[in-house]
Amino acid sequence: MIVADTNLLAYLVLPTAHASLAEAAWMKDSAWIAPPLIRSEFRNVVLGAVRRGAIRRPDAVQMLAQGRDAVAIADVPPEDESVLQLALGSGCSAYDCEFVWLARTLGIPLVTSDRQVLRAFPETAIALKAFAA
Repeated sequence: MIVADTNLLAYLVLPTAHASLAEAAWMKDSAWIAPPLIRSEFRNVVLGAVRRGAIRRPDAVQMLAQGRDAVAIADVPPEDESVLQLALGSGCSAYDCEFVWLARTLGIPLVTSDRQVLRAFPETAIALKAFAA
């Protein structure tokens, strides 16, 4: 099981240059989990793709459903104080630190391509390219 961040989910579902890496990660471990925040973030990524003309609106609805099916939502809510401490200590956003907090809480890796998160949390985060290899 891995914590998947929003970009990883987007790479898996949307037509992107990183789709093959995301698919390789899925083949390696398809038990993906994320904090509830991923639903809103993913919706926003899909919306941006529609607005840019990268995908059509009917496809967006289908991709949202695929994203919903691909990742489980953690039933444990993020601890505000812990997330805040991670964010203040790292310079990362509170959004990103919800994923880090969940990975640490569950004792599993966070798979991401976010360079700032990878630099700030090398003991928790693993690069998508390294994980997929």
